[in-house]
Amino acid sequence: MFGLFKKKSPLEKLNEQYKKLLAEAHQLSHKDRKASDEKMAEAEAVAQQIDQLKANISG
Repeated sequence: MFGLFKKKSPLEKLNEQYKKLLAEAHQLSHKDRKASDEKMAEAEAVAQQIDQLKANISG
């Protein structure tokens, strides 16, 4: 309730996007392997952005 108006950090936004892409890739893996692979590639790109952001924060 108290976090209702709290803005999400860029790291939180990227984590949500990453989870969403992984879920979509999993759903697509049952129907269309090529589309699933494309979603996994997008998720990997987001994961790299997360790693870069963590490195900038900590280092």
